[in-house]
Amino acid sequence: MRVVISPARGAGKIKAPPSKSVAHRLLICAALSEGKSVIHDVSDCEDVEATLDCMAALGIKFERKENDVTVFGVNPKRIKPTGTLPCRESGSTLRFFIPILLISGRCAMLSGAPSLLSRPMTVYEDICKKMDYAYISDGKSIAVKGPLRGGEYSVVGNVSSQFISGLLFALPTLSESSRIRIAPPIESRSYIDLTVDALSKFGVRVIWEDEHTLYIEGGQKYTPTELSVEGDYSGAAFPDALNLFGGEVEVLGLNPESIQGDRAYKRYYEQLLRGVPSIHIGNCPDLGPILFAVAAAKNGGIFSGTKRLKIKESDRAEAMASELRKLGAAVTVSEDRVVIFPADFHRPTEPLYGHNDHRIVMSLAILLTVVGGEIIGAEAVKKSYPDFFEDLSALGIGVTVYDA
Repeated sequence: MRVVISPARGAGKIKAPPSKSVAHRLLICAALSEGKSVIHDVSDCEDVEATLDCMAALGIKFERKENDVTVFGVNPKRIKPTGTLPCRESGSTLRFFIPILLISGRCAMLSGAPSLLSRPMTVYEDICKKMDYAYISDGKSIAVKGPLRGGEYSVVGNVSSQFISGLLFALPTLSESSRIRIAPPIESRSYIDLTVDALSKFGVRVIWEDEHTLYIEGGQKYTPTELSVEGDYSGAAFPDALNLFGGEVEVLGLNPESIQGDRAYKRYYEQLLRGVPSIHIGNCPDLGPILFAVAAAKNGGIFSGTKRLKIKESDRAEAMASELRKLGAAVTVSEDRVVIFPADFHRPTEPLYGHNDHRIVMSLAILLTVVGGEIIGAEAVKKSYPDFFEDLSALGIGVTVYDA
């Protein structure tokens, strides 16, 4: 999909997209709760659809009516895969379901896009080797077989919090209690806390014993409930960025008490407006692309904690550097650091490329509301924010969409 954007200042009110991070967690907890749960405000983005597809492959029944999903959960020990779990391009889906599949002791298969299966999975590979679980990957699919056991698990904290969350879904259902010891530094801790919070809403208790240790009591059961998915701060960061360029946009539906780590974007925007700040994004890597974009159009910025951007949907630091240079920005990328200066910020003389990455596309689109231009591969927004371009149009931005 190709999108052409004309310069304009956005104005108006829009509702933040539902958080896919929260939706994944609530849906999985509902699936593990024996009985009926109702989850409201569930996004129809591709990543959430991947989680629903995997639930169906596990024989878990659900009914979807617009944005409400009624889930008829089952006892986790009785889950029987009826086919390969199709994870599409969703890293959360893949990493969350592997420990759940290990519970039963039956062989199970997961598939996904090549871009997904090429992402690092060494945390689970190492755990399976140490605990004598089966783990086989051929680059096209992953096969696992347990049964999962309670006990001590050691996980590095600077790769992805999704591995820790995956274990947290499964370990409470075992008869034995467990501990997860996380080697520092712990990055994206807010996502671990999102998982702990979701578990608590379904009656499952996980305790931080200290800064690096999670205690999970065994023999717990998930309790069905009815909940709503809160608005997504990482998605809201894009339309809210229009206010940095003269817009008058109000993003509704955000929980001011949310524990989402991406709430930090508002603070970082203020810093980027005042000067050339040094910002560490290790705890909110998803904000990287939009922060880079704002820095390129404003005063520049120095960003650390960027190493993990290599293992997202694209190598986000290099992808943004490539596209920002087309707009006249000076960008240097090193192992764990990105430096951006506006230099000669201007309208691009060639189309921008989305790198099959939803956050790259949305970040570039915000910049084009300032200078105008074209993005190729804009369909990537369907991964997390399918209505993104419709929302831009509703705010008065000139958006023309072409199928090719």
